[in-house]
Amino acid sequence: MSPFRASAALTREWEHFEYTVDNGVGTVTFSRPDKLNALTFDVYADLRDLVTELPHHGDVRVLVLTGRGRGFCSGGDVEEIIGELQKMDTAQLLEFTRMTGAVVKALRETPIPVIAAVNGIAAGAGSVLALASDFRLLAESAKFAFLFTKVGLAGADMGSAYLLPRLVGLGRATELLMLGDKVDAARAETIGLATRVVPDAELAAEATALARRLADGPALAYSTTKVLLTRELDSDLGSAIELEAITQALLMTARDHKEFYAAWSAGRGPQWTGR
Repeated sequence: MSPFRASAALTREWEHFEYTVDNGVGTVTFSRPDKLNALTFDVYADLRDLVTELPHHGDVRVLVLTGRGRGFCSGGDVEEIIGELQKMDTAQLLEFTRMTGAVVKALRETPIPVIAAVNGIAAGAGSVLALASDFRLLAESAKFAFLFTKVGLAGADMGSAYLLPRLVGLGRATELLMLGDKVDAARAETIGLATRVVPDAELAAEATALARRLADGPALAYSTTKVLLTRELDSDLGSAIELEAITQALLMTARDHKEFYAAWSAGRGPQWTGR
């Protein structure tokens, strides 16, 4: 556990999704399969808080998001969220939309790599959760759908209009966010929305293998790479080069870099510690 935290206890149990930790790999499994893992207010709040707290736990080097059953996440629950939003005033609605955005901000700003293992549909907010992840492993049956305009809302939601053009380009992002049509796994891979597409039966194993690679590797190098990728999205070249120079000089003093040289000199494989 990190020593740099407040006096309040960190949360270890989460009620609104399944959460497990196995040898450095944390896994969030959305667990409402009867509703294709539709999100509730509580799921949003728990996910926001978990991802925000996670770096302080000290026991997780990579986070996997996935869904139980036939879907990854079908977005906000129509009855439990959209129905309730009709009763709220402007201030309450803004509190809600800021909360959903805070989930995406936490996913992007956590120094922990995040893998979305997308089984089945990732729609609406579910598609943005996958978009905000660092890696998107898709089952062949997986589909994306940025459905916001289909419910009469802006296609730009939860940071999607910021993240998606940077991943697939402005033209394709305009199409996906404005029209809200489904994108199958093959097209998602073609346009760069998927890291990799695998047979349905192999998704869990592929996600485990990637998570294991990240957890067992030079975790400090991986985390700083993610942080720099996020920070440099809107930086000018000079600022980016300076930030990378400072970071690289810092990592040259880290144990993992010294271990690489010791292992190379001894003709053996490095034993990474993430320090």
